[in-house]
Amino acid sequence: MCLAFDAPSLDDVARRLGDVLEMQPPQGLVEKVRGLQKLKSIADSRPKSVRRAPCQDVVLEGDDASLDELPIQTCWPGDAAPFITLPAVITKDPRTGTRNVGMYRMQKLGPRATAMHWQIHKDGRADYLATDGRIEVAVALGLDPVTTYSASAPLPKHIDELMLAGFLRGEPVELVRARTVDLEVPANAEIVLEGYIDKDEVVEEGPFGDHTGYYTPQEPFPVFRLTAVTMRRDAIYPSIVVGKPPQEDAWLGKATERIFLPAVRMTVPEIVDYDLPVAGAFHNCCIVSIRKAYPGHAQKVMHALWGLGMLSLTKAVVVVDEWVDVHDYEEVFFRVGANVDPARDVLLSEGPLDHLDHAPTRQFYGGKIGIDATHKGPAEGTREWPPEIEMTDEVKALVDRRWAEYGIDLDAAAGNGRIRQSLRPLRGLLRR
Repeated sequence: MCLAFDAPSLDDVARRLGDVLEMQPPQGLVEKVRGLQKLKSIADSRPKSVRRAPCQDVVLEGDDASLDELPIQTCWPGDAAPFITLPAVITKDPRTGTRNVGMYRMQKLGPRATAMHWQIHKDGRADYLATDGRIEVAVALGLDPVTTYSASAPLPKHIDELMLAGFLRGEPVELVRARTVDLEVPANAEIVLEGYIDKDEVVEEGPFGDHTGYYTPQEPFPVFRLTAVTMRRDAIYPSIVVGKPPQEDAWLGKATERIFLPAVRMTVPEIVDYDLPVAGAFHNCCIVSIRKAYPGHAQKVMHALWGLGMLSLTKAVVVVDEWVDVHDYEEVFFRVGANVDPARDVLLSEGPLDHLDHAPTRQFYGGKIGIDATHKGPAEGTREWPPEIEMTDEVKALVDRRWAEYGIDLDAAAGNGRIRQSLRPLRGLLRR
């Protein structure tokens, strides 16, 4: 993902977004110039229309258009059919004309039809429900990595995913008018499927081996009818496999976690960092560190997250103090074990849950748990909190100076605290 964003880390991508979100009225000439540069980067992010495009080198319409020409993948033995798994599905809000781009799986039903997996909480489904009869749809396959990612980004409905892609790419996404529907599509896509969905036509979709690690069962979803296939010459068909984490989609989720931290902080500024564990399929658990300022602050943050966009579907929230590394799961587990009195620090609640979550008794709705693993103070009714064990800086420095004598060769290039160990000096030390 860092290679796709041309950035040393995903946090660097987040800082670029944060610079825009945190813009303040400029005070001096230098700040005014910087502010204009930021505004220009936003203006330059808007998609750009073109007349001709590589995605329309080959145009197949009507009976000539067929999904049979695409190597659509059957990922798992229990899947009901082949599924398109990496699409950018483009629709318009029938009330406002606002574009939506989302990533929704599509089950192949035949040469000119698929099911469209528009989940209950997704903007594509909102556009579908708002239409009176028929909604036009375009499906772009094989986009550049940043635009592909942007289709999966959890943006508010009024923000254009293709504008986000332009901002993250540093150049606008070029769009061309589709051939059989009134939509614009990414000009540099490998393949574009055009068609429509009638409001009252649904089909049993699934089962499908999903990113939860389980098969999602059959459920009624709308039917997409194909009217045209356009593509590059020698087009490359893209696909992705999801399943028990970690799978290939894990890195899309991690990109969202890092890139949208500044947006989360805009609403809940006391948040220092957060982690959505891959093993929790992202929507099952959120670990968050905060600058705790008063009794009940952790509970306030839990409720804030449960009311914030797609984070509202989070099943478990663990809150730790600002100095805890939320990405170090062993440390987080230590804090939960050391700092939590279950009678006092566990909050049980209820609310919306992910469409794909099979655990709740009622679909879409169920229990939530919040765990306050922060240090507690007298105002929270606790005894005096003991000091945490910490070695002195002098001893740490002494050990650091003597690693080679201990027979442990620190390898900075290895990263992540890894070491290269030679047993010969260590044996010599032990023989003294």
